[in-house]
Amino acid sequence: MAEQSQSQSQSHPQYQLQTNFQSKVSQPTLNSETTTTITTDRSLKPSTFSKIPFRPRKIRKVSDEKKITTLPESVKVLPLKIIRPLSSKGEIDLAIQHLCKSDPLLAALIDVHQPPTFDSSRPPFLALARSILYQQLAYKAATSIYTRFVSLCGGEAAILPNTVVALSPQQLRQIGVSGRKASYLHDLASKYINGILSDSSVVELDDKSLYTMLTMVKGIGSWSVDMFMIFSLHRPDVLPLGDLGVRKGVQLLYGLKELPKPSQMEQLCEKWKPYRSVGAWYMWRFVESKGAPAACTSSTLIGGAVVEQKQQQQA
Repeated sequence: MAEQSQSQSQSHPQYQLQTNFQSKVSQPTLNSETTTTITTDRSLKPSTFSKIPFRPRKIRKVSDEKKITTLPESVKVLPLKIIRPLSSKGEIDLAIQHLCKSDPLLAALIDVHQPPTFDSSRPPFLALARSILYQQLAYKAATSIYTRFVSLCGGEAAILPNTVVALSPQQLRQIGVSGRKASYLHDLASKYINGILSDSSVVELDDKSLYTMLTMVKGIGSWSVDMFMIFSLHRPDVLPLGDLGVRKGVQLLYGLKELPKPSQMEQLCEKWKPYRSVGAWYMWRFVESKGAPAACTSSTLIGGAVVEQKQQQQA
């Protein structure tokens, strides 16, 4: 029975496959170099050699196909949204056409006022430093201080971060700059020197990111950023929700009993998009025409930009 069982197990296919495999491994076909190596190495016994696992060599497939240079149709690349500044040729005309079409009340106001101009070309750092000096001052007094500041720096072209940070508070105080504003100027210059801000990054940042970065500077709040974006960067779609002149203009334009709140301002001026900066400009002119210049004095604080424009138009 044992011999019969053994003969049956030897006739099984799995047993035959294992026997064939071992016979092939124990009697490999070797070249002359391999044979010499094995025979001279006494430590390598036949029983040990037969147990060495056989691993087939991996073959790397090299494809001659050309690399894919185009994206699949399923991948959509959204084009970058290019915002043209209001100083671009023809942009003011497009803004006026849009505002007249979208808001009949504003259209009547546009008809009785000259179109705005946005042609200031000061570098961002200079414009920001200038706006700090003009804060909470009458235009003539601020202009006098700024003139002395330019002379102290050695000209407008020399108003650079390294120049400003080197000025002591005492030097700035002698030309009429308060200690607080001196700290604001130094903080602005330091952030430029440390690489947190730069003229190129200020120009390239979108409106939301610019708010975040510039409000990190001492003395620059959301209103200052609004004015800077409108009159220095000429951004077309800025609505200064905190500006008293714009709020008063919206109140008069739409016959509101009270000054509109920010949420109401956004709702009423939604139709002005994407040219809310131009709509805000007409609100300042509207309030002035009603004989209420005190209501829009805040709009003249950003380096006298609005006042300068008015003087250019009257010249």
